[in-house]
Amino acid sequence: MHQHRLRWSVTAVFVIGLVSSSLTSFAQAPVDNTKVNKRDRASGAVTADQQKENAGDRDIAQKIRRALMQDKELSTYAHNVKVIARGGQVTLKGPVRSSEEKQSVEAKAVEVAGAGHVNNQISVTPARSKTSKK
Repeated sequence: MHQHRLRWSVTAVFVIGLVSSSLTSFAQAPVDNTKVNKRDRASGAVTADQQKENAGDRDIAQKIRRALMQDKELSTYAHNVKVIARGGQVTLKGPVRSSEEKQSVEAKAVEVAGAGHVNNQISVTPARSKTSKK
């Protein structure tokens, strides 16, 4: 009798988990990165997989990434900006929430890499406002 109840309980928990995860995926709006993906496929486009593995470039990227993560005023988007260092040149890519964040991220990169060594390709994508449905 107890095995039957246990088996039923485990099955019920599994089904509830499956249903709730399915509902969560339906509730989220799909993200359309088509334009960004086309941009990154263009010839000459710098992408994250082109990050050099020499000590100098790794050190630059690491210092910039550390500076971004230590700034708690930045949004999660700004913390996740792509930092690509190649031959001492740094390319910044990805969305941030405001032009102030864009400038802040670039300033941190310039502080590490030096003026004239940062290519800022960051885009500003403001947060969507939550409107109440009536």
